Amino acid sequence: MNLPMHLLPTTVVGSYPQPEWLVDRAMLSKVVPRTRLHAMWRLPAEHLEEAQDDATIVAIRDMERAGIDIITDGEIRRESYSNRFATALEGIDDENPAIITARTGSTPTPVPRVVGPVKRTRAVELHDMQFLRQNTDRAAKITLPGPFTMSQQAKNEFYKDDEELAMAFAEAVNAEALELQKAGADVIQLDEPWVRNNPDLAKRYAVKAINRALQGITVPTVVHLCFGYAAVVPGSTKPAGYSFLGELNDTTADQISIEAAQPKLDLGVLKELSSKKIMLGVLDLGNAEIESVETVAGRIRNGLKQVPAERLVVAPDCGMKYMPRHVAFGKLKAMCDAAALVRKEIGG
Repeated sequence: MNLPMHLLPTTVVGSYPQPEWLVDRAMLSKVVPRTRLHAMWRLPAEHLEEAQDDATIVAIRDMERAGIDIITDGEIRRESYSNRFATALEGIDDENPAIITARTGSTPTPVPRVVGPVKRTRAVELHDMQFLRQNTDRAAKITLPGPFTMSQQAKNEFYKDDEELAMAFAEAVNAEALELQKAGADVIQLDEPWVRNNPDLAKRYAVKAINRALQGITVPTVVHLCFGYAAVVPGSTKPAGYSFLGELNDTTADQISIEAAQPKLDLGVLKELSSKKIMLGVLDLGNAEIESVETVAGRIRNGLKQVPAERLVVAPDCGMKYMPRHVAFGKLKAMCDAAALVRKEIGG
């Protein structure tokens, strides 16, 4: 296992900016796709995998150069954090989407329809993990969409209720996660932003679905919550706190990842998660300015007022795919320098 031994290790939530030569960023900026968005890719199918490999190496090297301890593949091959996995499962009709209202509350969004038993019949992210492992000696994390979130991003036309659907997604996620662990993942993260959006349903079965998805996983696991990509959900519309947080103490996940910088979250809420490590968002992705090292260090110190250094992991608020690449890199570098500064202050 390659996990860093020092205090305040740095990581990313998942995504990194995809190059303009690979994707149509103007098209991407308008949407977080739930169905496949093949038109987003600039290259023909016969060249796409090679181009995605090249762009992934760029993302890996940027994270290494910035000083990130636990890197990802930048999710370069994905159109969104969730759609590639969800639409690869049996029982999902991606070709004839339904329309639902998005998490932001107003935008009509095409989503896949669930028309039969949801089953994982093939690996989806295995190549991504193998490629990442072959191309870095750093600790490597891979992310999967969470079962609760996927159940909320699809139109259920088969299962008796959403809980049954979420548990079917959980089984598919678990089968994938077990393979990713075998392929060398040092950390596995589930992205579950919708538990905040629909806390009443989440309270009924999200913990059960998350635990089923993580069954048998022995490497460190993370559940990521956020208020939505800054590029799509402006800061002015973000709530000041999480409506579903303390409940995550009952999951088997080792870490909870939260967005704290942009919404200026009251970090007193971290007391609700006393049994978990906290992956604390200390980069405001709604601000195109690259924060100073001192600004980010201040956010880390605020986290340390609530959580001991042994339980704190330093991260951006959310995925960075919607940002200009030079800004994303600059922010990560400032974050790594800030973590090193605070580590020195606390003797870690």
